[in-house]
Amino acid sequence: MDYPLPEAARRYVAAHLHDDPAHLALQARRHPGLPVPELVRQIQARQKARTKLPDWADNPDLIFPPALSVEQASSARTAAFKASLVEGQWLADLTGGFGADSAAFAARVAHVDYVERNPALAEVVRYNFGQLGLTNVDVHAAEALDFLKDTTQRYDWLYLDPARRDTAARKIFLLRDCEPDVVKLMPLLLHKADKILLKTSPMLDIEQAVQGLAHVRRLWVVAVDNEVKEVLYELGQEPAIDPERYALNLRRDGTQQEFRLNRAREARATPRYAEAQQYLYEPNAAVLKAGAFRSIGTAFELLKLHQHSHLYTSDVLRPDFPGRIFRVLAVEKADGAALKAHLGPEARAHVTTRNFPDSVADFRRRTGIREGGDVYLFATTDLRSRPVVLVCTKVVAGAAG
Repeated sequence: MDYPLPEAARRYVAAHLHDDPAHLALQARRHPGLPVPELVRQIQARQKARTKLPDWADNPDLIFPPALSVEQASSARTAAFKASLVEGQWLADLTGGFGADSAAFAARVAHVDYVERNPALAEVVRYNFGQLGLTNVDVHAAEALDFLKDTTQRYDWLYLDPARRDTAARKIFLLRDCEPDVVKLMPLLLHKADKILLKTSPMLDIEQAVQGLAHVRRLWVVAVDNEVKEVLYELGQEPAIDPERYALNLRRDGTQQEFRLNRAREARATPRYAEAQQYLYEPNAAVLKAGAFRSIGTAFELLKLHQHSHLYTSDVLRPDFPGRIFRVLAVEKADGAALKAHLGPEARAHVTTRNFPDSVADFRRRTGIREGGDVYLFATTDLRSRPVVLVCTKVVAGAAG
């Protein structure tokens, strides 16, 4: 595709930005003078970018690569968070992709080298960076290994987000299966930089990653609106014996929840147990992924409902708790008639099951309770190992997003 787009092509994209791409493709013959298949792919990619990169999606001067590259790109919020972790004069993004991370790093570091093994994608990004006015980023179409071997520069930071799809486009997450293999590259990486920032899939086990990488200094579990999106590892010559873990939940209102832990504090924490009191606390997804099952309760002076439920309670409100907070209205058996007495004529409620025999779908089928409303039901197990359902309403100040 030629770029910048001709004016007629730009008008077509702008006019159909919210239309169904499949429907547009069927109408290609109505626009004989335009490369409609390519423009439809532009529209489809912009639609995928609208949630994670809204400013780029709305910028008519940018060119978008195939939708998969957009799908794999960091969101604006996670890119900005990663950029907040780095500083200095020189950074190389060795797995550049669509360039969202490099663009964010460029606001924090004096000079960024963007490295991408796909030459066509690198050319698109080179053009886009020009449109964005990023004068402190150099684009290199090269394999990460070749670039590192050839460069004489020593960096303050190297950043890698290894490709997590195999040759059949299937998703993978183990470090040894991703490209490039960071473990094999580690001696060269540490020779070229003081610090390395590595992004991995949230599916990768943290303990396995810390052991396999062997150079972890600290790590961050990053969730967006209570959904874990990535885990970041800072690597260096002198690893920490017990790396600090930061559980971050970036919320849609621009605020963030943070909880800090390590394995030693988690092991020392001694949970106390009780039946449900006035307030119920559900840790956000980042806290749970980071493994804060014991220390989260002791840090906020909370009581745990059951060893395996990971739900907490108190009679005194802890408004800074990193997760959702609820007021407990009643504790019932998992009986449809008893529960519906709290729900009104439409019998609607939000349902969560934790350490409970039924899935949410099975619970709904058995009780006849539909989704919706202002009541939240937590089907769980209490300290006496009895299945119970906590009938709650949300305390808005503690909402996870």
